[in-house]
Amino acid sequence: MRIAIIGTKGIPDYYGGFEQCAEYLAEALVKKGYKVVVYNAHNHPYHEKNWNSADIRHCYDPSPQIGSIGRFLYAYNCIKDLRKTKFDIILQLAHTSSSVWGWFLPRNTVITTYMSKPEYTSSIAAVFYNPVLRLAEKLAVRYSNFLITDSAEMQEYLSHKYGKESSLVPYGTRVFEQQEPTLLAEFKLEINQYDLLISKIIPENNIEMILDGVVKANTDRAFLVVGNTDNDYGTYLMAKFDHFKNIIFWGTVDNRNKLNNLRYYANLYFYGCAAGGNNTALLEAMASNSLICSNDNQFNRALLGNDALYFLTAADVADHLITVSKSEAYYEQLIVNNKQKVIQFCNCKTMIKAYTDHFEAIMPKRVRVYHPRVSRPKVSLLLKNS
Repeated sequence: MRIAIIGTKGIPDYYGGFEQCAEYLAEALVKKGYKVVVYNAHNHPYHEKNWNSADIRHCYDPSPQIGSIGRFLYAYNCIKDLRKTKFDIILQLAHTSSSVWGWFLPRNTVITTYMSKPEYTSSIAAVFYNPVLRLAEKLAVRYSNFLITDSAEMQEYLSHKYGKESSLVPYGTRVFEQQEPTLLAEFKLEINQYDLLISKIIPENNIEMILDGVVKANTDRAFLVVGNTDNDYGTYLMAKFDHFKNIIFWGTVDNRNKLNNLRYYANLYFYGCAAGGNNTALLEAMASNSLICSNDNQFNRALLGNDALYFLTAADVADHLITVSKSEAYYEQLIVNNKQKVIQFCNCKTMIKAYTDHFEAIMPKRVRVYHPRVSRPKVSLLLKNS
């Protein structure tokens, strides 16, 4: 079986999220005898054409030069290339950029797409951002033969809004076991003496609310913010909180082992995502002995249950920062409970089996694949009516 994976920056994983999922999948599927091709951006740090027996194809990604619109051009370049090869299945992981080219996907191939819940917001940026997300979601559903999601809540959403069934494939990760406290010296931090936020620096992740809470709490601990601040929102945040010395904007950390060590030794780990399924960053925190303080919404509660702290306001954030110590026995039990969820339900072995079962189930149906196309007037009619 030949499978192409698109929708990520590429493997091996330097970015997290869907890239980590693609890495786990590619490695495991190749061992099971699948022929796997993963599409990488041309500027990905890994430049070889093969990784752990998975083929790598690099396509031009102009995002660093022209911004977000470049992601759509990168997706087009990937689809243009994959049309040159016969694949049995194309797996779209992040669908927003590639779904607008759904009409361009090959007709004689099964398209299965991972669907995550978009984070519609009321920010100024959302005037443009939200309609694009809604359209991308609609097109992903329209041009996919099968849908995948990682939560029952998202399954219900797709069923209610589009009348579409989806395969439940919970994301999986590995329990973190490479503790290296000496790595904290690079960040000038001490064990349990700092709080942590690792996030994409975008308004939808409630970063400003969290940092307002940090200022309000005014504890003696450092608050480390890890994420790329090289955008307008990052510039705004750094200017707003420049006066508060305990907030440290570190920028991007590409090393997964360092990230997991930061999670492991932090007092509180903040997760501000307001929607979605089993987000990879959240599961990495659960697997890394983090005491999690999460945005309070149905998606996060479905995974964390009573084994986390929750916030909806800056005052909530401040209260947790002032009163909570990771070393207390009650909170230690929450950490253990979350790690057990990873071990029992959200591990890599379970995820790989679920994907494999999904691929095997949809393969016999590929002979009946039909991709709807956008209807276009015939040239003769255009000439006749001109």
